[in-house]
Amino acid sequence: MPPRSSILAALVALAGAAPLLAAGLPGLKAEDAFDLELATDPQISPDGSQVVYVRRWADVMTDRRYANLWLVDVAGGGQRGVTTGKFNDHTPRWSPDGRRVGFVSDRGGSPQVHVAWVEAGGPVAITNHVTAPSRLAWSPDGRTIAFTALVPGTAPSVAPMPKPPKGAEWAEPARVIDRLVYRFNAQGYLPEGFSHLFVVPADGGTARQVSSGDFPHGATFGVTGGPVWTPDGARILIPANRRPDWDMEPLDSDIWAFAVEDGAARRLTERRGPDDAVAVSPDGRKIAWVGFDDRYQGYQVTRLYARDLEGGEALVLAADLDRDAAAPAWAPDGRGVYFTYEDHGRILLALAGLDGGVRTVAEDLGSGTTAYTGGGDFSVAREGSIAFAHGTGDRPGDVAVLRAGSRQPSVLTALNEDLLSQRTLATLEKITAPSSKDSLPIEAWILKPPGFDPARRYPLILEIHGGPFAAYGPLFDLEKQVWAARGYVIVYANPRGSSSYGETFGNLIHHAYPGDDFFDLDSVVSAVVARGYVDPGQLFVTGGSGGGVLTCWMIGRSDRFRAAATVYPVINWFSWVLTSDIPSFGAKYWFPGMPWDETEHYMKRSLFSVFANVKTPTMVITGEQDWRTPISESEQYYTALKLKGVETVLVRVPEEPHGIRLRPSHHVAKMLNIVGWFERYRPGPG
Repeated sequence: MPPRSSILAALVALAGAAPLLAAGLPGLKAEDAFDLELATDPQISPDGSQVVYVRRWADVMTDRRYANLWLVDVAGGGQRGVTTGKFNDHTPRWSPDGRRVGFVSDRGGSPQVHVAWVEAGGPVAITNHVTAPSRLAWSPDGRTIAFTALVPGTAPSVAPMPKPPKGAEWAEPARVIDRLVYRFNAQGYLPEGFSHLFVVPADGGTARQVSSGDFPHGATFGVTGGPVWTPDGARILIPANRRPDWDMEPLDSDIWAFAVEDGAARRLTERRGPDDAVAVSPDGRKIAWVGFDDRYQGYQVTRLYARDLEGGEALVLAADLDRDAAAPAWAPDGRGVYFTYEDHGRILLALAGLDGGVRTVAEDLGSGTTAYTGGGDFSVAREGSIAFAHGTGDRPGDVAVLRAGSRQPSVLTALNEDLLSQRTLATLEKITAPSSKDSLPIEAWILKPPGFDPARRYPLILEIHGGPFAAYGPLFDLEKQVWAARGYVIVYANPRGSSSYGETFGNLIHHAYPGDDFFDLDSVVSAVVARGYVDPGQLFVTGGSGGGVLTCWMIGRSDRFRAAATVYPVINWFSWVLTSDIPSFGAKYWFPGMPWDETEHYMKRSLFSVFANVKTPTMVITGEQDWRTPISESEQYYTALKLKGVETVLVRVPEEPHGIRLRPSHHVAKMLNIVGWFERYRPGPG
C-alpha cells in the first residue's frame, strides 16, 4: 500500500484506528477510499471475445480521481491496459470491426475524442473541439464517429460597457443571466449555448455540426441517452427537448432523427413526457426506448416501448412489470430487447420479447461504493454474449460476462482482492419490519460489525437514503463499512417513497414528503433494537440529501437519538425551489404548485415545521459547490440550531458538489467527521 499523507493520518486520528480482530485483520478504514477501484461501463467486442471497461481509481498524492481503459479476455480472463496515466478516459465504444476503441480523454489537456487500435496501439486524438465531446457512437461502416458537445452562445447584455484605458486592469465583468437554469450541480455556472450533435471522421479531422436550434440535444436533466445510428448510416437518433420552454418542462423530451447529410430533423415520438435511451433493431426496422406519460407525480414508473422506426403504434414491452425500465438494447436476433430494472433494492437484467414475455437473465448488476442501486451498465455482442458490471455486498464492482447460450455468468475481474484480502468486512442481513403507521412492510438491511458478538450491546447508526425516489440495496457501501468497523451496527432501509417497489409504493409520499416515512424508519430502528444486541441509549442518525431531510425530520419528531449528522439537507422548501439547479422540477413534481400559491403546503413540509421539538446535538455538513441542495439550506439550519441553543457544528467542504466525493480526502473527511461527531455523544464503550 502507498504511504499516507500527514493530512490523512490526522483525519484517521479524529475517529481512532479501526479495531483489530482476533485474526489480526482490521475492518475497512476511511483512507481505503484511495485504494478501492471500480469497473464501470463494460463494452463487449462485436465478436464477444473481449471486454473493454473503465477502471476508476484514486491517487493519494494528487488527491484526485482518475480513470483508464482496460481490456479483459472473455475466455481466459487475462487483462491489459489500453490507456494509462493520471487522466480521465471514459465512454469506450468499439468500432464495428472490433479493431478500434473510441473514447473521450483529457490526456491532451482538454477532453477530446480519441481512438486506440486494440492490436497496433495508440491512442490518438481525432478531435480538437472547443468544448468537451461526450456520448460517442460509431457509424455502421466505421468511418465516422458521432458525439454531442456544447455549441457556445452569446451571453445576453443589458448595457454596453466602455472600453478600459490602454494598460488598465479591470475586474472580471458583470454577467447577465436570463435563463431559468443557469447553474447546475457538478458543473457550476453554465456557459451560454446548447448541446448539439456532431460527426467527425474516425481517422481524425474537423467535426461537423448536424443538429441546430436553441435546444438541448442528448443528456440533460432527466435524460440519459446519446446518439444512435440507423444501420444504413443515413440518420442519427437522439433524445432531445426541442420545446421553446424546455427549461420549464425539463422532462418533456422526444426521440428525434437527424439526417447525417443535411441535418434535417424528424420527430419520432410525440407525447407529454420523457422519451429517452433509444435503440435501433439490428435490421433497422424498429426502435425501442423508455419513458412515461407525465402526470406531474413525484414518482412515475418508466416503461419500455417498441415500434416501427417509420411510425405506427407503440407496443409496451414488459407491460405487467411495475418497475422502472432502463438502458434498452436489442437482442442480436431482433426478437426482444434487453433492459435493466430495479426490484427490492437490486438491479436485474431482463429480456423482453416482442411477444410479451419477460425473462430475467442476470442479477447483481452494479458498481460503486454506496448501497444505492446504480451502475447497472451492460452491453451485448453481435454473437449474443453480454458484459455487465457486477457488484455485491462485499465487492464494489467487477466485470462479468454471460456467454451466449449460458445461464450462469462468469466474473472476470477481482479488482479489489488485494485490498479486501487484508480487511475483515462487516456482514449484511436483510430484514422486514412492519411500519407503525399502517403495518406496511419496510425492507431494511443490517450491517453487523466485524467480529460481531450477539451477546454484546452495540451502538446503532440509522443511515437514510436520499432521492427521495431512490433505493438502497445489498450492495457494497464504503461509508457504512467504515462506520461498522468502528464498532457500530448500521441499519439502512427503503421507506415508503423508495423506488424499486412499484408506482403505488413510490407515490405514498407524493405531495407528502417528508411525512409518514418517519414511522417507517422509526419502526425499523425499533425492530433492530428488539433483537437485543443494540443499546437503546446509543442510537444515532444520519443521511444525505433526501436522507438529510429525513434526518432532520426524525429529530424533529423524536428525541431517541443521542446525536445526528444531517448531510446536504433541504431545510426550507421555499428557498430550495428558488435556489436549486432544478427549480421547475421541484415546484411542479414535488409540490402542488409554486411557493407563492401553496405557502401553507410548503411550510408544512419544511423542517422548520417541527424545529421547535429539536434537542438532539446535530452536525450539518455540505459541499460549498453544491447546487442541488445549496449550502444556504445547511446554513439556515445551523444558524437556527445555534439560536435555539442546540449543540451543533457546521462543516463546509470546499470545491465539493452534491455527494462530497469529488476529492478522495474530502470523502474521507466526510466519513470521519460524521463518526467523530457521534463518538462525542457515546456514553461509553458498547
